[in-house]
Amino acid sequence: MAIIIKPCSTEADFKAFVQFPFDLYKGDKYWVPPMKSDEIKALQPATNPAFANCDAQFWLAIDNGKVVGRVGAIINKLYNQKTGEDLCRVSRIEFVDDQKVSAALLATAEKWAKEQGMKGIHGPLGFTNLDHQAIMIEGFEHMPSIGSEYHLPYYLAHFDAAGYQKEMDWVEFRITQEKTLPEKALKINDLIRKRYDLKVIHFTSQAQLKAYAQRIFHLLNISFGELFGFIEMDNTIAEFYINKYFSILNPKFVKVIEDKDGNVIGFIVSIPSLSEAMQKANGKLFPFGWWHITRALKKPKVVDLLLTAVHPSWQAQGVSALLITELSKVLIEHNVQFVETTGMLENNEKAINHWKSFNHIQHKRKRCFRKMF
Repeated sequence: MAIIIKPCSTEADFKAFVQFPFDLYKGDKYWVPPMKSDEIKALQPATNPAFANCDAQFWLAIDNGKVVGRVGAIINKLYNQKTGEDLCRVSRIEFVDDQKVSAALLATAEKWAKEQGMKGIHGPLGFTNLDHQAIMIEGFEHMPSIGSEYHLPYYLAHFDAAGYQKEMDWVEFRITQEKTLPEKALKINDLIRKRYDLKVIHFTSQAQLKAYAQRIFHLLNISFGELFGFIEMDNTIAEFYINKYFSILNPKFVKVIEDKDGNVIGFIVSIPSLSEAMQKANGKLFPFGWWHITRALKKPKVVDLLLTAVHPSWQAQGVSALLITELSKVLIEHNVQFVETTGMLENNEKAINHWKSFNHIQHKRKRCFRKMF
C-alpha cells in the first residue's frame, strides 16, 4: 500500500504529529521527550509568535492507517531577508527506517517550498535558534541535554539518499568538573573584574532572574547576530521563551556580568540536567512530571550549559573566563561532576578552543543539510 502524506489541519492531526516520536523512540534509553503541551503550542500561530514572520506547514506520513513519519516546512522571512536567499527550512522530521517514507516526507516539503517560490531547502531547523535544529550523526550512546537533539543512526543515510548535502555541523562537549578551582584561575578572575570594573550578578530567586531576562535576550541578539542560522528575536518572541524556560531555571546556575555603566556584557545560562527527569515525566507535567523535574533541579550530578554570550566589544577581554569561573564556584558547591554543552558551530573556533582547555571529550555531532532545486 502506498504511503499517504496528510497535511496537519485538525487538533487530532497536531496531536498525532507530536505523539509520533513518543511511539518511535519508545523504550530508547537515550531519547529525551519534550513536553507535549509545549510542542503543540509551537505548531500553532495563536500560541507561537514566530508565525508573525514565518509561514509553515506540517504533514504526517501514514501507512496502513498507522503514522510512520512526520515533517514540517518553515519559511522564515526574516532569515531569508538577512541572507538574501530564498530557502525553506525542513523541520521536526522523524521517520521509521524506510526510505519510501523519508523520501515521501522530504519530497512533500520540497514541493511545498517550490510552490512558495523558494529556491532550496535546508535543515532541520526550527522557527528560531531556540527551537529544534539539526540531526544527530554522532554520539548515539550519550543522552542529550534538553537543549539538544537525539535521533536514530539511520537518519544520516536517508538524507544522503534524498540528495541532501552537509551545510553545517554542531559539536558538543562533556566537561569533567574539577573539585577545586586553581589559585591562578581565581587570581585572574579578580584581576579581570578589577581591571575593567566589572560586576558579577548573582541570582537567588526567579524574580531577580526574570528582571534581567529581556536584557539577556538583547545581548543574545547582538552576540549571535552573525552566526549561522540565527535570526534576531524581538521582545514578543523573547517573552515567549522567557515564559517557557525561565520558570524552570535554578537562578544560582545563571551568571550575568555588567560593565561599570551597568550594561550587560556577558551571561552564562546553565541548568541542572533534566534529561532523566523528562524521561520519567514522559511528556507530561501532571500528575508526577513536575515532581521529577523539581527533584532534578536540587541535587544535580550533571549540569547542561544552555547559552553563553559575550558582547563583541568585550570578547578576548577575559569575560568568558570570568563567567566560567563564577559558574564553576556554584558547580563545586553543589558537587556537580559533569557539564554538558549544547551544540557549538564547528566553525566557532573561539568557543571550541575555550572548552578544549578543560578536561573534556567531544562526544556528539549534529548536522544541518541543504538541497537546492
